[in-house]
Amino acid sequence: MKRLAVVLFNLGGPDDQAAVQPFLFNLFNDRAIIALPQPLRWVVAKLISSRRAPVAREIYRNLGGGSPLLKNTQAQAQALEERLNETLADGTATESPAWQTRVFIAMRYWHPFVEAAVAEVKAFAPDRVVLLPLYPQYSTTTSASSLKSWEAAARRQGLSVGSASVCCYPRQSGFIEAVAEGLARLIEKARSQGRPRVLFSAHGLPKKIVAAGDPYQWQVEETAAAVVDRLAEAGTGTADYDWVVCYQSRVGPLEWIGPATDEEIRRAGHEKRPLVVVPIAFVSEHSETLVELDIEYRDLAEASGVPTYLRLPTVDCHPAFIGGLSAAVGAAADSDSRVCRVGEGRSCSARWTACPLVGRA
Repeated sequence: MKRLAVVLFNLGGPDDQAAVQPFLFNLFNDRAIIALPQPLRWVVAKLISSRRAPVAREIYRNLGGGSPLLKNTQAQAQALEERLNETLADGTATESPAWQTRVFIAMRYWHPFVEAAVAEVKAFAPDRVVLLPLYPQYSTTTSASSLKSWEAAARRQGLSVGSASVCCYPRQSGFIEAVAEGLARLIEKARSQGRPRVLFSAHGLPKKIVAAGDPYQWQVEETAAAVVDRLAEAGTGTADYDWVVCYQSRVGPLEWIGPATDEEIRRAGHEKRPLVVVPIAFVSEHSETLVELDIEYRDLAEASGVPTYLRLPTVDCHPAFIGGLSAAVGAAADSDSRVCRVGEGRSCSARWTACPLVGRA
């Protein structure tokens, strides 16, 4: 039986109050986040992280002092490993020999870092590695940064086994099913207060990053449209609700993509529309969902006169989502391509030059 290593990539988060500032420094010292040469980027990262740390510490105090992201990612890793060892162990789910699979975690800005994950994978001695960012929509600031970090660490440690990367899965059927299933129930619940508006909320990006060819915003819109299509297939049509794609977590002086989630909440309050908020680019609970959406934006909704504010949980370990990831891993394990895009729908057009598959079949 051959050995398959699957590496889940995520942002990472501080595990206690002391880790908040160094976590922020690691984030802003990433060239994918602040495109300045060193040592200028180091200086700017030091300045921003020191200024933002007090606010960030207060955010994490609402979560018991640290981020739950690692714990939640570990649960996803365990669920995925169990599913893969059920589906790939006998070789019938793919054209390859049977796989013994282990799932590893590599965080970008806090422990366990990529370097540690590479060492663990090397010790496992796999025959194949599948790299799987837990970002359904591809961006240079998330998936690309994580994969680039992995490649550099693998070279340093001499890990040369063949690998494939699942660069994105914005319309993967399991992911879409997991979102749509819960959303249909919340729409029905919100209808008691009027015709609901669904806010598909994603983490924002500066406009200049999208203008440079980053496909993230387009893929977020693709995900939202796929969920709406799935709802319609299941009998929940747009006569029952309307919907908007919007963006949260805006920071700094740059112009960001929009509309902004907080602006949409105020608009809904003005119109007295019940809201159902869907974290469409997050697959596990963390500060942007548990604090920004559940506390800060809920308070804003109440102050703005929104009659009902409901928030859909992230997909986490939903069986359909884990099944979708398992299918993506199976396809990538058997792929001859170093990068494998999984899911229904159109590939990125030539406009999105940052996509690793532009110009490829």
